[in-house]
This record gives sequence, C-alpha cells and structure tokens, in this order.
Amino acid sequence: MQIDFEKREIQLKLVYYGPGLSGKTTNLVYIHRQVAPSSRGRLMTLETKNDRTLFFDLLPMNFETESGITIALKLFTVPGQVIHDATRRLVLQGADSVAFIADSQVSETAANRESFLNLKKNLTENGMDMKGMPVIIQFNKRDLPNIRSDQEIDMLAQKGREPIYKAVATTGEGVIETFLGLLELTWKRLNTWHDLEGKFKVDGNTIINTLKRQMSK
Repeated sequence: MQIDFEKREIQLKLVYYGPGLSGKTTNLVYIHRQVAPSSRGRLMTLETKNDRTLFFDLLPMNFETESGITIALKLFTVPGQVIHDATRRLVLQGADSVAFIADSQVSETAANRESFLNLKKNLTENGMDMKGMPVIIQFNKRDLPNIRSDQEIDMLAQKGREPIYKAVATTGEGVIETFLGLLELTWKRLNTWHDLEGKFKVDGNTIINTLKRQMSK
C-alpha cells in the first residue's frame, strides 16, 4: 500500500495467483469489461499461443469516493507454470492481498495444492507473512464435469481461514463477488494496521459501494 496524503490517494496492489489455466486472466478480463471506462485503464496482457500467461497481466483502476478519497487499484495475475517461479515471486512483491484462483476439476487438485504451497513459499521469501496477508480462494470452472462437489468445497471453507468463492469466470459468475470480497478483506486488514478510516474519514462500506457504482449496468 502507498498513501499520498497531499493527493488524498490510497494505492493498493491485488494479485491473482494460482496454477496454469485456472482462470486468473479470465477474471481480469471480465472485471475490465464491467468497470466504467472512466475508472479503468487498459488491460495489459501478454499470452503465449497456448493461452497461458507468459509474464503477467495488469489492470489499473481508479475511483473517487464522495469524500474525495481516490482509490487506485492495480490488479495483477501471475504465470502459473512451474518454470516461471521467479516471475511469480517478483509480482508478489508489495502485494496488499491475494486472490488464489483454484481449478475445480478433480484432476487439478494436486496442481492447486502445489500452487498454494508455492504462494506460501514466495511470500516467505519476499519477507511477507502468509498469516497476515489477506487471502481469499476462488474455485473456478464450476460449469465443467468431474469437479469437486459443493459439499467438499463448503467443508474446506469451514476448516480454513480464507473466504471461499465459487465461480465460472468465462460467464462472469462469481467474478465480481470474488473481487469485491477481496477488496473488502484487504481494506479491513489495512485499516486495522494503519487506521485508514481515522486518517481519511472513509469506511470500508463506502469504498465497496463506490466501486459497485462504477460497474457497468
């Protein structure tokens, strides 16, 4: 997080993490389409011919609350393939929160686990604490056959500390809910640490409601 008191601006970095082809880029593409053009920048994405993110995607967004506070968001994805570990670690630097995008297919369970452990490792190597980092989990591709059941995912949600969302990113189902949930959790954690509401006289509900109004109808 970066704070500019003179400009009354708060800058936040949100990272979408997860195994290859889990739907990280698809999430950002849908968000970009839904946000009002006046509040979004250009979605910068670089993909290979196999539709796998080669380096990272970046979606910048800016919106202003009624109290005059500007919230500047930068949404990043990371490449999921094992060989791009150094890039993932680099993109994670300075992150304020993480959305872990898991693939709901049973066949991808091991890949999800490996990627989540990789997230923990890279946070540690960046000097960041997994327990202190706001993290949510999205189980994507809920429209495919042979997926982990709703009951299984609900049990995981009860056991873990991370909020869990279900999604079909190709249609947008659950994408905005995941994004707003991540932003809300991010704000709560940062406000606890830095008293943002006391310094800027704006609460988390105002931030979320302002962003909702920026979404296209």
